[in-house]
Amino acid sequence: MTKRTSAKYKIDRRMGENIWGRPKSPVNRREYGPGQHGQRRKGKMSDFGLQLRAKQKLKGYYGDMTEKQFRRIFAEAERLKGDTGENLIGLLERRLDAVVYRAKFVPTIFAARQFVNHAHVMVNGQRVNIPSYRVKEGDVIEVREKSKQLAIVLEASQLPERDVPDYLEVDHSKMKATFVRTPGLSDVPYPVMMEPNLVIEFYAQN
Repeated sequence: MTKRTSAKYKIDRRMGENIWGRPKSPVNRREYGPGQHGQRRKGKMSDFGLQLRAKQKLKGYYGDMTEKQFRRIFAEAERLKGDTGENLIGLLERRLDAVVYRAKFVPTIFAARQFVNHAHVMVNGQRVNIPSYRVKEGDVIEVREKSKQLAIVLEASQLPERDVPDYLEVDHSKMKATFVRTPGLSDVPYPVMMEPNLVIEFYAQN
C-alpha cells in the first residue's frame, strides 16, 4: 500500500465527506472532523475557506499529488481554450493513474499510483511507469499479462461500489481499456460534488 493509505480517511474526516465513496470511510459513521475538538459546532466558512476546501478536496481525490503538481496542471488548464474548470477536470482524468482507477483495475487511486509505478501497466503496447503520464483519446491501456492474476486486480474488477464511466471502454476479461474521449465535469463519477469554479477563484486570489 502507499504511504497515504491510512491518511486517506483523515482527508475524508477533515472534509466531512466520503470523497471516494468508500464503504469503510469513517464519515459513514460520524461526519465531524478528527481530534478532540472535531465535534464543535462549525462556524460559517469564509469564501477563502470554501475555495481552499474545494481545492484540497479535488487535489486530495487524486492521491499523493503535490501542490506544485496540482498548480502546474491548473496553469495548463488556464492556457487551454474553453472553460478552465472543465479543462482542469479533463487534464486530471487523463492521468494514467486516474484511468487505471476508473477502469477498475485497482480498488483505490492510491493503489493505482503504486500499480503504475511498479510497471504493471502498458499504454499502446509499451510499458509506462509514470502515474502522471497523460493518455490521449484512442489510447489503449492494459494490465501486463503477468500482472492480470494479481489479487488486487481480480478484487477491484468485482467491486460493486463504482461503475466504469462511459468515456472509457473496458474489457475486464482482457484487462484492457480504451480512453474514448476527454470527459467534462458532468461525465466524471465523483461520489461528492466537486467545485472547480471555486478552485479557479482560489488561484485567482492567491
